[in-house]
Amino acid sequence: MEDAPATRTGFQYARPPAGRARTSRRWVAILGGILLAFLLPAFISLGLWQWRKAASKTAIQAQLDRRSHDAPITLPTTMVDAESLRFHRVALRGRFDAGRQTLIDNRLYREQAGYHVITPLRLEGSTLHVLVNRGWVPAAADHQQLPAIGVPDGVVELSGIVVTPGQRFFNLAPQPVSGWTPVWQNLDLERFRQALPYPIQPLVVQLDADSAHGFVRDWPRPDERAERHRSYALQWFGFAVASLGIWGYFLVRRP
Repeated sequence: MEDAPATRTGFQYARPPAGRARTSRRWVAILGGILLAFLLPAFISLGLWQWRKAASKTAIQAQLDRRSHDAPITLPTTMVDAESLRFHRVALRGRFDAGRQTLIDNRLYREQAGYHVITPLRLEGSTLHVLVNRGWVPAAADHQQLPAIGVPDGVVELSGIVVTPGQRFFNLAPQPVSGWTPVWQNLDLERFRQALPYPIQPLVVQLDADSAHGFVRDWPRPDERAERHRSYALQWFGFAVASLGIWGYFLVRRP
């Protein structure tokens, strides 16, 4: 009488045939390679993009630090090249135009909503004006209620740093294409140029903290998010390395 065959357990099954293992590994190589061909360039490109943003902000901050410590320049009463004065400290003398003062909405300070106060200043001895950012003021709980902001009469003397606002904006609500409104979503120089009845310099002056007639002037640093961009860049580079490592692991591991 023949002995009954031994009962097989899960540990006693043979490994898959060598041919099947080679086929499986070949598919891992092919499909993984196709996937990596898309993922690696994307991860590396995103990492380089974040790294370049950090480098750009650091360079802008270095330029600001270098130029802002020079002696103040009297802002000319003729049109200037804004880029040549960017981040330079300038001295101003003239009269504010209270009727064209504007509040730039959705400006945060220490997690509180508020506005930046933009008041045109007519440069003494000229019809040319310059927009002066007088700082931040808090918004009321009822956003329909605007803060009462006084404008000094007579000739004033100010100093501040020249900045050039961006030209691409994201508006939370549709903006009027004509006419004048007391609250704007963004500091749009071109819109100011079209709306004002007089010429303006192609720049904005951020009022110095120790200059009179201003509000909260804790201006953000251009490089305040540079370290975050570098951190994002390292994460993207890490994704690239991890993807390559995972693909390599499945190639060399024993079936």
